[in-house]
Amino acid sequence: MKGSRLKVRFCTNESQKSRAELVGQLRRLGFDISEGEVTAPAPAACQILKERGLRPYLLIHDGVRSEFDQIDTSNPNCVVIADAGESFSYQNMNNAFQVLMELENPVLISLGKGRYYKETSGLMLDVGPYMKALEYACGIKAEVVGKPSPEFFKSALQTIGVEAHQLLSM
Repeated sequence: MKGSRLKVRFCTNESQKSRAELVGQLRRLGFDISEGEVTAPAPAACQILKERGLRPYLLIHDGVRSEFDQIDTSNPNCVVIADAGESFSYQNMNNAFQVLMELENPVLISLGKGRYYKETSGLMLDVGPYMKALEYACGIKAEVVGKPSPEFFKSALQTIGVEAHQLLSM
């Protein structure tokens, strides 16, 4: 595909690794890919945060934290939640809950809504159940940034200047 005149964009729902780490893994497997060719939920969320002047409480995996290095997290006025793995503790969930409940117009941004995924050790809860718990407790609806959100795919198309009707999905 890269040898053709087609514009290529890789979309992933990966929310435990930074794009740099993911691209490194793919390169070791023989893929010719750069960070700029990857659309992932964390950078898409960062764009939303910057555009809207939001300062998040981050309930995310340490592996993706570097994607948020340029984001102001002081005095949070929203919550960003992702597959946080071991960071999904009662204390961290309650902190996110408290941030949301203190806001007049609470904003919950989720980097996905999967129910579970499979690891070598077995099935693991994904971000979806935790997102739903915060939605229920706070009486709000999360904004999902990542697959299957249409906005996620639109952001990928915008970066390469392609309209949806010109898309070839593989």
